[in-house]
Amino acid sequence: SSDLPKLEWAGYLSTVGVYGNHDGDWVDEETELKPVSKRSFQRVNAEKAWIDAAKAADIPLGIFRLSGIYGPGRNAFMNIERGTARRMVKPGQVFNRIHREDIGQAVAKAMAGKIGGVFNITDDEPAPPQDVVAYAHELMGVEPPPEIDFETADISPMARSFYGENKRVSNDKSKQILGMNYRWQNYRVSLKRMLEKGIWQ
Repeated sequence: SSDLPKLEWAGYLSTVGVYGNHDGDWVDEETELKPVSKRSFQRVNAEKAWIDAAKAADIPLGIFRLSGIYGPGRNAFMNIERGTARRMVKPGQVFNRIHREDIGQAVAKAMAGKIGGVFNITDDEPAPPQDVVAYAHELMGVEPPPEIDFETADISPMARSFYGENKRVSNDKSKQILGMNYRWQNYRVSLKRMLEKGIWQ
């Protein structure tokens, strides 16, 4: 574009929410988008707008679909410390997660190589949320909160909407094309490392 004559690459941070609900099945970048929530519809539209803008500017565009972001100050340990940890159980429900450092790694790799395309940026292991909560408590040596049944839980509509989407997100393409080497590859490795190194607050 004439406004940015030297622009060589663009990146957009999106969400795995664009896939919607797949009843726990695996999804990859070729999977049909079936957004459920209003915010995910808006993300799909934003992706399209970025694709059009990048085409018009004739530059590569990286779209990074992120799963649940965590890192220092935003993780299961913080919830324990704040007294907000809950072990909610919805049978069959799993979520993927992604550490902010791995997001940074992905964007840096795509930018350096001027690589365009859609990439799921997510850990290797979709897991039930209650398992993550239980493991964090185990590492901290504190008793986990009782399990709560999702159906009867008193939670916000926003929180409830997340549970309406159940899928396992593949990161294979990011490994093949971007050469991603995820450092925070699953919740056990990540929680353990954050606690041992004291980098969770």
